[in-house]
Amino acid sequence: MASPKVTEDHINIKDLVKVFYERGRAHSSLGPLFNPVIFDWEPHPGVVQDFWSHVLLKTERYKRHAFPAHVGLPIAREHFEQWLSVFRQAALDTTPEDSARNAIARAEHMSESFRSGLFLLDSLQRP
Repeated sequence: MASPKVTEDHINIKDLVKVFYERGRAHSSLGPLFNPVIFDWEPHPGVVQDFWSHVLLKTERYKRHAFPAHVGLPIAREHFEQWLSVFRQAALDTTPEDSARNAIARAEHMSESFRSGLFLLDSLQRP
């Protein structure tokens, strides 16, 4: 039997992004990062939904690069684990377990890539 086609409805990207930002904006450390830099919250979730649709479903809805938008933000190393914790729980709460695990794995990989890029000089200067 062929496996069912994974669709955006199955992954529930819209709810994942909505729940993630609700929790992230209320988070004691992440909220102060998000709130001052996202000036228009109405369109932002749609952009992020397009991004995750591209990452998880290989759609062409997002054609930019996410990394440059995060360069220069006041992100500290500890924010990555906080971001992942909120994302993991949002994924588990809004999507079927297999889809959530896939989304979490992609987020963990992306987080490591972003962390390496943002803190490259720190890692090069370590003894």
